[in-house]
Amino acid sequence: MKYFVEQSSIVRKIWGKSDTILFIFAGAAGEFALNKAVDWLYYTGKLPSDPLGRLFSTVKYARMIVFATEEEANKAITAMRKIHTAVEQSRGEAIPDWAYRDVLFMLIHYSIAAHELLESPLSEKEKAEVYDVFYRVGIGMGLQELPVDYSHWLPVRESHLQENLKKSHFTTDLFSQYKKHLGAFRFRLLLESQKIVCPKKVLSLLDFHTVSLLQPIIPLYKFGKQFKADVFVKHILLPKQYKAQIKELDVA
Repeated sequence: MKYFVEQSSIVRKIWGKSDTILFIFAGAAGEFALNKAVDWLYYTGKLPSDPLGRLFSTVKYARMIVFATEEEANKAITAMRKIHTAVEQSRGEAIPDWAYRDVLFMLIHYSIAAHELLESPLSEKEKAEVYDVFYRVGIGMGLQELPVDYSHWLPVRESHLQENLKKSHFTTDLFSQYKKHLGAFRFRLLLESQKIVCPKKVLSLLDFHTVSLLQPIIPLYKFGKQFKADVFVKHILLPKQYKAQIKELDVA
């Protein structure tokens, strides 16, 4: 049986831990709020009405691909493309190809950043492995102009950050929705998490000028994971209605 991602791959390790995944989407939540194409998710109304639900929906597809057989993964990729095509047909215009690439680029960047924050630095080979997995996802979705490998991706990623982000009323509203659905304390944790994993361009546009309050706590958290203390921390900090779903993110 052939898997889309090899069972020994670093990508499986990254996407097999709930805390890593939560940091991936904390960062992506900040960056996507700045994306010039964020109005597409406002068109459907699903993102502002249920941002956490959208998070778990995206997680479901990403994990389905990472841990599935090649056949199952390709079916999931096709299903994602069909969902977006239906939205495009409803609106009467196409989502820009660069917007699709931006989302793919976020998954690559934050997968690497989250793992290096909570686990250990990745080698260039492992970073290339992360890129290759999402590159194949992009090809499966029919995306154009994807860099051929990780080294060619780096300058393109930087170019996208400079060209495709801006702070708008969508940004302000989306962060208001995050606060509404998370509550003040968890919302603050979201912001502090973003300060650690988001690129400088994102931090500048979001007016984050201070060092994250979580920075000195991360080493203690990593140490506590050896004794399963992270389970207790997540039990306290995470929204009750999502605890079961978050627990399922951990792959033994």
